[in-house]
Amino acid sequence: MEGFKVIDCNMHFLPTDLFTNKKILNGFLYSAPITFGIKTYVDKTPDGKHDQVVVATEDGQEILNYVEGDYTLEAKLQAMDEVGVDVAMLRMPVWQEWLPLEICKEVNDQAADMCKKSNGRLVANAVVPPWGRPEDIDELKRCVEELGMVGVQLACSYGNKFLDDPLFKPYMKYINDHNIPAVIHHTPGQNSFGMFQEYTPLRRELGRITVQATAVGRELYSGMFDEFPNLKFVHTMFGGNWFALQNLLAPHVSTKKKEAMNRLATNITREDYFRYLKNNIFFDSTHPMSWSKEELECAVQVCGADHILLGSSFPVFYEWMARSVGAINALDITEEDRTLILGGNAARIFNL
Repeated sequence: MEGFKVIDCNMHFLPTDLFTNKKILNGFLYSAPITFGIKTYVDKTPDGKHDQVVVATEDGQEILNYVEGDYTLEAKLQAMDEVGVDVAMLRMPVWQEWLPLEICKEVNDQAADMCKKSNGRLVANAVVPPWGRPEDIDELKRCVEELGMVGVQLACSYGNKFLDDPLFKPYMKYINDHNIPAVIHHTPGQNSFGMFQEYTPLRRELGRITVQATAVGRELYSGMFDEFPNLKFVHTMFGGNWFALQNLLAPHVSTKKKEAMNRLATNITREDYFRYLKNNIFFDSTHPMSWSKEELECAVQVCGADHILLGSSFPVFYEWMARSVGAINALDITEEDRTLILGGNAARIFNL
């Protein structure tokens, strides 16, 4: 297709001076909620060659690792060129749940500067505390109107508060009224739950998937999209495997016989549920090579190709980036659907 670009909607960004600027480093380290069992520290990578920032549970189980040198502009552009990604959307991995406004401003300035230096290869999502205070709204306005950011990023939950909570209504109203799309990233806090701690793949993958699916379900069943119909949420990791849950978790209607009682009674109708999914919820495919071809095709069939965006989560694993485009190209789907997933949906939703 003429003019078509491959767009990675999930490329991680961290301040390039995170390891050398004490103000920013301490802003990151000391915003993590140690009182909720999350600790952060600087350490060496196992080979001793690089510094890394580690997010871990209180008993030392690692949740996230940010390695010095992985987040440079040069590393991003080289990986994009090797894989065939034309444009990448920057988001800060996870820490947006905790950062105070002062550090958010530093992050936004550096992200905007990197985008400017990329000659159009990178665009960014704003990082702003989600409270809807005047100072938060002012920063979001600055990001969109002055820094040229294309959306905003949110955590799928803040502590135990999900985005359907009334706490976030002032912020949601502004995003809704100004048609600002949002990428909804997973959060490491949920990975500290005891059931996920013992085994690393469960802690680092199933924990994220579980909280993402919980977030999508709460957004749907809260009916929040009736109040804020313009919201466009792009949930990472297929919204926690939502393609496998969508029909299971839909409101059930008995057609054969009137039931003695409705054990799954809900405040929204089946029509509401699927209307919200059509209008308001979209899915970032991060990281597509981790799912099988059959599962990816199932996601397209169930969720619709017009609701799935390419995402790599680079630089967590170079392999995820390297095989992301190829995983989509290998699917037995129409070229129209493939074009939507590889870039068309991102261009439409984020007005690229």
